[in-house]
Amino acid sequence: MSPIQAPFSCTYSPNIPELLFDLRCSVAISTYQAGKVILIGAPDTKQLVQLPRNFDKPMGIALDGDRLAIATRDKVVVMRNVPQMAKNFPGQPNVYDGLFLPRATYFTGETDIHDIHWIDQELWAVNTNFSCLVKIDDQYSFIPSWKPPFVNEIAPEDACHFNGVAFENKKPVFATALGKSNTREGWRANKINGGVLINIQSNQIINETLAMPHSPRIYDGRLFLLLSATGELVEIDRNTGGVISRKNFNGFVRGMDKLGDHLFVGLSKIRETSSAFKDLPVSGKSVFSGIAVIHFPTMRIVGYIKYETSVEEIYDVKILPGIRRANIVSHEKDGKLAITTPVGDYWGMKSDEHDKR
Repeated sequence: MSPIQAPFSCTYSPNIPELLFDLRCSVAISTYQAGKVILIGAPDTKQLVQLPRNFDKPMGIALDGDRLAIATRDKVVVMRNVPQMAKNFPGQPNVYDGLFLPRATYFTGETDIHDIHWIDQELWAVNTNFSCLVKIDDQYSFIPSWKPPFVNEIAPEDACHFNGVAFENKKPVFATALGKSNTREGWRANKINGGVLINIQSNQIINETLAMPHSPRIYDGRLFLLLSATGELVEIDRNTGGVISRKNFNGFVRGMDKLGDHLFVGLSKIRETSSAFKDLPVSGKSVFSGIAVIHFPTMRIVGYIKYETSVEEIYDVKILPGIRRANIVSHEKDGKLAITTPVGDYWGMKSDEHDKR
């Protein structure tokens, strides 16, 4: 009988700790299926450590400097990295070099937010349920800013499964959706090869035959996205919409981020019971969930992290540069003890310790 594996057990290629250590970064992944944001880092060149944190259906992750935002089931949680507090983290001093403390929560309602992005002081979000790009603030659940040209009305119908936006020069430039539809969940009818890529500036569809497009990104002026149904990283001609396959992963791909010459891509297992994901071309090939690391100039896979337990689906992948051991503090627990001010930072006492005084 095989031994029972611990929750979130993973294996990884031997070079991954050294790679993360040399890049001086951590990796954050969101897995809505497990209800976790997992922070992965390397304290040295020999070992990999991870820290799972609870969130209710976490999806998109946005990072801008020391600001981190996480989209959840019905909220967007905003945190700020306070590294000086990390050094004295209660019970674990001098372990972490990055500590994200809760600073604000925006109550969006169940809008099924997917990708999120910071643009200066504004937080932008892909509102999948209402099929529109929105801004998040403290006045409304959301403020609509753009919708696909084929969507007639902003309504909670998940008409096209709008899921991603690529930004350039602080402007939204390209959007992905799983289908050209204006009816409730109409995208499902042709989900395998009816995905669309939209030029937001011209409001024109430049490709409508994509295999479940996700995670559009612009790197060095070039447009890339993931085709989840076929397991490919592709480059798109920004003018014609032509597709060039750059890497095939033989698995369901979604979520990616780049640091230097390395691209980190999320892979998920296929839910055979899901009406949205069964019968895809990668259904028989998707054998593990985790992260594949690509050397971007050559498009070679140079490392991987594979989850053996607990994590089956990954939505987003975000690099935390300059942090080797990151921590996220819950507003329900240790967040109540962390006090930061312009004149000093303090760790308070737990309520039971305070009562003993």
